[in-house]
Amino acid sequence: MPFKRKKQIHLTVISILLITVLLLYTARIYSLQILNAEKYSVAAKGSTVLTAVLKAPRGEILDRYGRQIAINRDGYNIVFNKAYIKDGLNDVILSLINLLKTQNAEWVDELPLEQTAPYSFKADGDKEKLLKILELAHYATPENCLDRMVEKYSLENYSADEQRLIAGVRYSMEISDFSISYPYTFAEDVSTDIMRKVSESNFFLSGVTVDVVPFREYVDTSLAVNIIGTVGPIFKEDWDDPNGENYKKRGYSYNDKVGKSGIEYQAEKYLKGTDGEITYYLDANGNILSSEITKKPISGKSVMLTLDKSVQRAAQNSLETTINNLKSQGSSVVAGSAVAVDINNGGIICAANYPTYDLATMSKEYENLLKDPAAPLTNRAFQGVYPIGSTIKPIVAIAAMQNSKYNIGESIYCSHTYRAFGDYQPSCMGTHRSINLKRALAVSCNYFFFELGYRVGALTLTDYFKQFGLGVKTGVEVDDGGGILVEPKSNGVGGDTLQISIGQMNAFTPLQVANYVATLSNGGTRYKATLLNKVVSYDLSETYVKNNTQVLNKVQIDDAYLSAVKEGMLSVTVDGTGQAALGDYPIKIGGKTGTSQVEGKADHSIFMVFAPFENPEIAISVVLEHGSSGFSAGSVIRDILNEYFFSSGNKTATDAPFTVLD
Repeated sequence: MPFKRKKQIHLTVISILLITVLLLYTARIYSLQILNAEKYSVAAKGSTVLTAVLKAPRGEILDRYGRQIAINRDGYNIVFNKAYIKDGLNDVILSLINLLKTQNAEWVDELPLEQTAPYSFKADGDKEKLLKILELAHYATPENCLDRMVEKYSLENYSADEQRLIAGVRYSMEISDFSISYPYTFAEDVSTDIMRKVSESNFFLSGVTVDVVPFREYVDTSLAVNIIGTVGPIFKEDWDDPNGENYKKRGYSYNDKVGKSGIEYQAEKYLKGTDGEITYYLDANGNILSSEITKKPISGKSVMLTLDKSVQRAAQNSLETTINNLKSQGSSVVAGSAVAVDINNGGIICAANYPTYDLATMSKEYENLLKDPAAPLTNRAFQGVYPIGSTIKPIVAIAAMQNSKYNIGESIYCSHTYRAFGDYQPSCMGTHRSINLKRALAVSCNYFFFELGYRVGALTLTDYFKQFGLGVKTGVEVDDGGGILVEPKSNGVGGDTLQISIGQMNAFTPLQVANYVATLSNGGTRYKATLLNKVVSYDLSETYVKNNTQVLNKVQIDDAYLSAVKEGMLSVTVDGTGQAALGDYPIKIGGKTGTSQVEGKADHSIFMVFAPFENPEIAISVVLEHGSSGFSAGSVIRDILNEYFFSSGNKTATDAPFTVLD
């Protein structure tokens, strides 16, 4: 009995082991032949695994309150996917071309030959690239090129017109690196009707899909267009040229859209999403066995600007209304700009231009915009340069007091004509007799500041101009002008010294002027101008990048001298040259008007302010080209202040202004 029991136990153990082994083999066979059959079939036949790109949405551009400026919308692209193309590629291309023709829609054709006979090279086409790809000599004719493409793309059985159209698409495919990894976009943003027709014909259109893709859209197509910028296709010189942007090396696809100007360009590294991947498993004959999304696309980050949409719109509307009203009254004014900055950190609240343009119609109107003598494409706020007239006088006063050339309370006698020099005797706009600094600023007495300039000297004045950021680039992310600053060789006296003392000879940008008055009103701290607040997640809950406030320099200003100048600037708006525009304003404002002479034309009108007077938050500069008198710009100043201080607006999302970020 013990022997039989022992033998039975052994048999049981062996049976269990055999069953376990059989189960393991069965599981392995199931894994190989059922679960991963396609994968191991590919490996067994020596085929490859290929991946293709899944495009990620572009990040949004928001204002300081998180309100949308540039967003994405879904659209339809007709795309060729090489993994699914069988035979008859040329027939499929021709069918799509004929379909789009019936709908008056466009498709991509980068062949540098005209589409209709007699064929010729396009003036703006890349002829050299075509000849290189076709391996033809530099003297080859359009006919030589077409003949070579007929042979290369097997177009012998098509009519001449059809050959040209199909060749345009085949050539475009070739230069865009069309492959399984890089699908080819045949047409972009097609209508819903075209999308349906293509989808319904999918069985006959081998390798063609209609992809839902994100397209850039601007909530207000005329808002801050010079700043926000545009997106567009990758130009040939930036695709793989090491001297260009070289987007190919940076991981872009040829059909990608990238920032071309403004914030769209400058913040490209944040706005660009992380593309995903779809993996294809093919057999030895190139047939797809299966596919799977192996990497999900991640949308780009949102860029939050320092701009306030409401203030920006108010500034743009006010410039347009003011300029058109002045024109109706016979003024020679042609254009203008307005800039507002945060006094405590350099954040740009608005930067408006007039005339301007609309992104929705820009492409159609581009040639006319380019020829327009009023230059609507120019970002005057950042790049326009103007003599700033009497708005320079607060700096002249500070330079005089800081260098012990003028004492607070001292009066200077204005006898109308300044006679320090025999060969140059400029006149004041009035005869103010004995006048002190406060009143001289209020009524803008040129004689008073001729005398201060004479005492200080051109070299010292120019140094102070630089300290306040005049004639110096502001550091803003979107390109700005440096202005025009005459560099004197000495502190010598003469007509030039007197001229720069009242804001002539030199010329500065409206942004520089706004930064200058911000620097003065905050006590002498000059900040780097910025449009970038922070980079955040789509729901604003996570911050990835903060734009730390950057101090460029500090101007040494004695508190008593600063107070004296600011009191004079308050007097400008209370009972001086700015009284008509701001004398009844409910908030105390410091300001300075200016009128700068332009040879042979009407004077420019300049007005700069800071507010509130006691605890400054915002600094504004407005320039009206050939607006005649400084107070002409006052209505624009008033409208900006109204929107900033009193409008409830639609300040949703964060509902908090741009603050100093540490």
